[in-house]
Amino acid sequence: MSHSPELKTESHLERVLKAGHFVVTAELGPPRSADPEVIRRKAGILRGYVDAANLTDGQGAVVRMGPLASSYLTLQCGVEPVMQMGCRDRNRIAQQADVLGAAALGIRNILCITGDHPRFGTHPHAKPVFDMDSIHLVRVIRNMRDHGVLLSGEPLKVPPRVFIGAVENPFAEPFEFRVVRLAKKIAAGAEFIQTQLIFNVEKFRRWMRLVVDAGLHEKVYILAGVGPIRSLRVAEYMAKEVAGMEIPESVIERFRPLSKEDQEKFGIDLACEIAQQVREIEGVAGLHIMAVSWPAAVPKVASNLGLYPRPAIGEPVPAAA
Repeated sequence: MSHSPELKTESHLERVLKAGHFVVTAELGPPRSADPEVIRRKAGILRGYVDAANLTDGQGAVVRMGPLASSYLTLQCGVEPVMQMGCRDRNRIAQQADVLGAAALGIRNILCITGDHPRFGTHPHAKPVFDMDSIHLVRVIRNMRDHGVLLSGEPLKVPPRVFIGAVENPFAEPFEFRVVRLAKKIAAGAEFIQTQLIFNVEKFRRWMRLVVDAGLHEKVYILAGVGPIRSLRVAEYMAKEVAGMEIPESVIERFRPLSKEDQEKFGIDLACEIAQQVREIEGVAGLHIMAVSWPAAVPKVASNLGLYPRPAIGEPVPAAA
């Protein structure tokens, strides 16, 4: 039985990275509703400015449109999706089933995450699954793709052709362990990494030095997380309430004397300032722009950095209807 072209073709993101281009990805948050127009509107804003867009999986342990459906809608709009897959809500049967379903629909990038615990969200008494962690999930998907076998050992007639990613937080403690954990994800089969938002550039630089010294930058594509902060209020909330986020007080202080309009402009300028420093660090292969509830900021950041238009390489993603 021959494999269908859809399952054999590399993703656009993978081709751009392999071609040596500095890539741009961004987050596209699914709505807390069944309205597909939200996805279409956001995809329209990002189209042409990014190489791929992440569809988050119940981010913050809040019910939103699922990543499989929202990824497919994004694909239909001419933007290549990166489908996030968390471990909180699915056991190994459901996870493998969703991988097969995603590949069958032409979704070629999957990002493996452990996921936020339900206690942090709107259903704190929900029963978490966590049948596997993100490292185990990466290994399972890699074996499905490269060896054509399920976790049970059963063979697959048509393996899923997907590009496999994971996440890493360079700022979590213990600091030195973050590189050890990155190495484990790479050994399991991760091919690209998206990092936590960077506001402490010097600490990220130290982390990348450890990554390069270990030779890990030659085994995986690292996309550095950057993002515009819209206001002082958002900055203070992220610094105090978002787990794993490190925003120096010096950044907060730069927001304080500004008007609301000037805070938005400064948020864009700050993201570009950080991104410009980060892109010059050895081992960084691209940027992952996280503009929370502010998709219109992504084109501004990409344009200001001279990263627009994006390269067209090989087979394009489907054109918008």
